[in-house]
Amino acid sequence: MSEQETADEKYRRRMERKKAIVDARIAAADTRRGVLLVFTGNGKGKSTAAFGMVARALGHGQRVGIVQYIKGRFATGEQHFFSRQPNVDYHVMGEGFTWETQDAARDQQAAALAWRRSAAMLADPAYDLVVLDELNIALKYHMLELEPVLAALQARPPAQHVVITGRAARQDLIALADTVSEMRQIRHAFERGIAAQPGVEL
Repeated sequence: MSEQETADEKYRRRMERKKAIVDARIAAADTRRGVLLVFTGNGKGKSTAAFGMVARALGHGQRVGIVQYIKGRFATGEQHFFSRQPNVDYHVMGEGFTWETQDAARDQQAAALAWRRSAAMLADPAYDLVVLDELNIALKYHMLELEPVLAALQARPPAQHVVITGRAARQDLIALADTVSEMRQIRHAFERGIAAQPGVEL
C-alpha cells in the first residue's frame, strides 16, 4: 500500500468514526419544540444573523413577527425587503439610539409600546418565529422590566421560535435560552473612518 493509500485509509476510518458519533447524537436529539435564541456581544452580526433566520423561516412557508427596539431613525435594507413579504409582520418601534434621542422618558415609552406588540406576538401561535431585535438594549437600560419578558417567553406557544438580539444580554435571559451566540468584535470599518453604508450596515 502506497503512502497516499495509507493516508486515505486513515482519513476514511477517522471520518467513519466521526460519522458514527454524529449519527448517534442526531438520533438522541429527538425533541421538537420552539427554541429561544439569543445573539449578543459587541461584534457586528447579531441582527444580521436574526434576519438570516427570517429568510430561512420564510423559505419553509412560516409566519414571522418582527419588532425592532431602539432602531428607527434610519430605514434599513432588511426593513425594505422583509416588510414587503406576505408572511412577515414587521414593526420598527424604536426612536433611534439612546445617544440620539437623549430623552429617557421618550425611550421608555417607545420600549413599552414595542413590548406590548411583542407580547401579543409571543402569545399568538400563528407566529412560527418572533424576532425581538435590540430587546437586550431595552433591558440593559431598564426601559423594560425583565420579569414580564421572561414570563412571556416561558408561556409562549410550544412550537414558537424566538430570536432576541442586542449587546449585553441579561444573565437570566441567557440562562433561559436554548442557544446563545456571542459576537466578538476584532475590527470594525467604522474605526477606520468608514461610514455606515447600504447593504452593509443599513
